[in-house]
Amino acid sequence: MTDSRDELLRAGARLTDLGLSPGSSGNLSIRVGSTMVMSPTGVSLGALDAERLSVLDLATGQLLDGPPPSKEFPLHRALYARSGDAGAVVHLHSAYAAAWSCTHHHDKASAVPPVTPYFVMKVGRTPLIGYAPPGDPRQAEALHALPGAFEAALLQNHGPIVAKASLAAAVDAAIELEEVCKLLILLGPHPVRHLTDDEAAHLAEKYRVPWGSP
Repeated sequence: MTDSRDELLRAGARLTDLGLSPGSSGNLSIRVGSTMVMSPTGVSLGALDAERLSVLDLATGQLLDGPPPSKEFPLHRALYARSGDAGAVVHLHSAYAAAWSCTHHHDKASAVPPVTPYFVMKVGRTPLIGYAPPGDPRQAEALHALPGAFEAALLQNHGPIVAKASLAAAVDAAIELEEVCKLLILLGPHPVRHLTDDEAAHLAEKYRVPWGSP
């Protein structure tokens, strides 16, 4: 578990250095067997301590060791429950993804359209999860029940959450999601060419990411 703890510290430092985790916002977790090791509540991702991380039972959500976890732990559990392949989860309040989650430009299949190949390749279909207060378990239930495959979502008026096989892949996907949302905000009302259905489907198949309608 030591390697997993060190990996969480490195990921937290990287996201903080990139300005994607202001204050004590955001949370990270990594799956270790039947548990998840998670950033605790109220602690900056840039100031995580390997000896002060929360360890929870994945099946029950019970705290097994360490300080109280982030209030968003139900969202992490919901993503792990959706996929046995998910090995890590990253949730941020990064500015552009949070801003895009507040807009009304959302398609039912994916709240983020395929404006770049890298978004499709690294992130894939990203549905919008309706608003709920932070930590509300009903939002986690809604995320878990949403039909179709996906590895990332936007929480309405809140920010992004991403699950991938490894923490490094989840961090990269969260960064890519922030970048594509930045592009969308910068493009504003200008006419935008999206990738065609065939172009997006080709990338999704090649890079084995979920895409298309649920």
